[in-house]
Amino acid sequence: MDETYVKVKGEWVYLYRAIDKHGKTLDFMLSERRNKAAATKFFARALEVNGLPRKIVIDKSGANTAGIKAINKMLKSFGCPIPIEMVRRKYLNNIIEQDHRFIKRKIRPMLGFKSFASAASVLAGIELVNMIRKGQFTPGLRPFQQFAQLAG
Repeated sequence: MDETYVKVKGEWVYLYRAIDKHGKTLDFMLSERRNKAAATKFFARALEVNGLPRKIVIDKSGANTAGIKAINKMLKSFGCPIPIEMVRRKYLNNIIEQDHRFIKRKIRPMLGFKSFASAASVLAGIELVNMIRKGQFTPGLRPFQQFAQLAG
């Protein structure tokens, strides 16, 4: 799990992203802030869709650490006996750092976005195309066929 920066109306906002150890995109979320509340919301949404992981690798961000601790506290209150292990290593999340390049390469020529809503929808489309490129959807179909099925 990691976040990267995107410019909206001249201000930097945060694109939270999570991938698995094989490089498959699990979830993403655009947030105006990088704090405990935003990290907790992202983790809760990612866990709801993808299930509970054994461990999460993050950088040394205090917001992400607080978010995982809050999620572990919630899981404990729901009766989950085993907390999610948090690994805080600077270089263990190189897979996601390299995956940010594909997103940045698409948005750099745009010179930022004019509204948060348009940024969220364009980034969702870029993430979708990136997921199709990685082969995360129906095997055997060409990327355009998958995109046409999802768009239609």
